[in-house]
Amino acid sequence: MAVLGAGGGTSSYEEIENTDVILLWGSNARNAHPIFFHHLLKGVHNGARLYAVDPRRSESAQWADVWLGIDVGSDIALANAMAKVIIERGLANTEFVERATTGFEAYARKVAEYDLARATEITGIPSNVIEEMAVAYATADRAQICWTLGITEHHNATDNVLALISLALLTGHVGRYGSGLVPVRGQNNVQGGGDMGALPNKLPGFQDIENDEQRGKFEALYGRPLPAKRGWHLTQMFEAMQAGKLRGLYVIGENPAQSEADSGHTRQALEGLDFLVVQDIFLTRTAEMADVVLPAAADWCEAEGTVTSSERRVQRVRKALEPPGEAKPDTEIISLLAGALGRGWGNPSAEEIWDELRSLSPPHQGMSYQRLEDLGGLQWPCPDDSHPGSQFLHARLWDEVVIDPAPFMPVDWAAPVDRLSDDYPLRMTTGRHLDGYNTGVQSGGFDSPIRIGCTIDVSPEDGDRLGLEPDEVVRIGSRRGEIEAPVRIDPGLRPGLTFMALHYPDDVDINELTIEAWDPQSGTAEFKATAIRIDKIAVGVQR
Repeated sequence: MAVLGAGGGTSSYEEIENTDVILLWGSNARNAHPIFFHHLLKGVHNGARLYAVDPRRSESAQWADVWLGIDVGSDIALANAMAKVIIERGLANTEFVERATTGFEAYARKVAEYDLARATEITGIPSNVIEEMAVAYATADRAQICWTLGITEHHNATDNVLALISLALLTGHVGRYGSGLVPVRGQNNVQGGGDMGALPNKLPGFQDIENDEQRGKFEALYGRPLPAKRGWHLTQMFEAMQAGKLRGLYVIGENPAQSEADSGHTRQALEGLDFLVVQDIFLTRTAEMADVVLPAAADWCEAEGTVTSSERRVQRVRKALEPPGEAKPDTEIISLLAGALGRGWGNPSAEEIWDELRSLSPPHQGMSYQRLEDLGGLQWPCPDDSHPGSQFLHARLWDEVVIDPAPFMPVDWAAPVDRLSDDYPLRMTTGRHLDGYNTGVQSGGFDSPIRIGCTIDVSPEDGDRLGLEPDEVVRIGSRRGEIEAPVRIDPGLRPGLTFMALHYPDDVDINELTIEAWDPQSGTAEFKATAIRIDKIAVGVQR
């Protein structure tokens, strides 16, 4: 939003099927986003050249023309070195840069500090491979950069994203069909949650809570003043709990007791609350700690509503089943709670709530339920009832006169906070399995023929060096805690790198190891870069 003014991916899924170069950066989409990955594979089958930037030779990287096995947390150094190559080779889209951007000179000075030798030292990627990817991206007619949590779950997450956006601005690969920036969201309807204002500084439609005019529209409709200052993001909320400033918590559809970094510390904070309410479709670990549990319906099939995908497409959700027992849709629970607190909202229908949203959020104003039904969904922005929706964003950057040019945002590389040492010499990164979902609450209750379970994956070289055997249970320690897990030898890992999946906290809670360090702009914790050690367990002392 700071650069392009919109909090959504610029492109549609269809476009990746018709592009020429794809940079899949920090994303194992084959496992984490298999539907999106099918679109990506169509692009590969149609002739697109795929570069996979990933510390592991993941299931996605195996489909790539070129795999760049990057050292964890060195993405900015790679992006800046690519930019230096592009500028020095005369491959920047100079006409686009001059007309549609600002701040190029400062950006060029910054990336000039990242020559290929320095980038290779930081990233571990050979200089000729960095150069090849830079040239291929810059000279492609159409190109896409796609990323997920491998970019955003770092202490400098926002800077990582800014570095990728600057590459698109430098080459003109944004604002036109087939060229764009594609952040594939971490789970279903994350895009929709942000669109609806589930952010500490935003109202629906990405309107700023601290902007008097934008906030005033909501105050006029609600007949009450709203806080004129941004709130806490999730990490700040936990810091406030630990400091005694936040005493009550209402958790809806989230399992922080198992999903947050340094989970032991997290659970201490939750246990210290005066009052905890959890609204969920399952009795999660967090719900087990609650004073009150409100049983929710599975809104995707037990309620009416809408859902928004990573391509900004809003679609209707239709009720197919009655909720079990006393479970109710989330909107009904919230309305009942408002009534119990003395504010009679009644029980508005999902369409009535949506129409109120449309009256306040300019990107959604043209998205009536009838149009969503008739057209099979619409992509925002869709400002009026005659608008067809927006297949891609920022076409304005190709206008002859650009009213609001996009700024380059120079950024510097910074190493992961949890440094490697003699005591903790291995880097652990985390991710997903194809048949797992988040903390396993929804996916752990059924069997799967491809389920691996929670293992500590190590390279063949580290396995030999440490004398480890497949399925041997070992002790894994970080500066925050210790866990035990069986060994899995993965030839897709380089020496010094290990991997654990996050879906099995009831068996092995990997967030006992992860670090609380977080990005000051997004609040995202650095799940992807933990320093660990692996120790064999003497016979007879296994816990």
